[in-house]
Amino acid sequence: MPKPRTRRVPVRMPRPSGSGRWLRQLHFSAFSLVMMGVLVLAVVILAPTIQAFLVQRQQISDQQHAVDRLAAQVDTLKDQRARWNDPSYLRAQARDRLYYVMPGEVSYLVIDDRPPAAVKDEGPVTSKLQKTQTDWVGSLFGSFMGAGLTEATPQQLSGTPAPTPTTTSTPKK
Repeated sequence: MPKPRTRRVPVRMPRPSGSGRWLRQLHFSAFSLVMMGVLVLAVVILAPTIQAFLVQRQQISDQQHAVDRLAAQVDTLKDQRARWNDPSYLRAQARDRLYYVMPGEVSYLVIDDRPPAAVKDEGPVTSKLQKTQTDWVGSLFGSFMGAGLTEATPQQLSGTPAPTPTTTSTPKK
């Protein structure tokens, strides 16, 4: 019995997109694979060298900044040395720092022998805002009127007693 014949029907495949078409047209040869291998090997070999080069350039830049800073300091010290070679500057420094005087001059040194000011005991500082419930305008007006209309003497107002005169006896002749 003869085999039934199957009929082949061509199937239409969808067209590949732009990138799919590009990938299908890409053919790798042995030469292109060797070249890609050489390129990867070159990157692996050169990357540490390039990094070392960049680190060295940074160190050179840092050292150059240090040299510039020290050169500026040397210039400042040279200027200071030139000032110390000037007799008038030397004389002024001897007067200010060592309290030297020229012959015939009198030097007065004032020493503050008062005890140091009392340190105010500061309590803890609060972060909360407080509103004062005072009428400062009324208080100011009351103080002004009270001071102007009072019959009290200044000693009575200040709270300090008035000085009392003392009698001294004179010797008889």
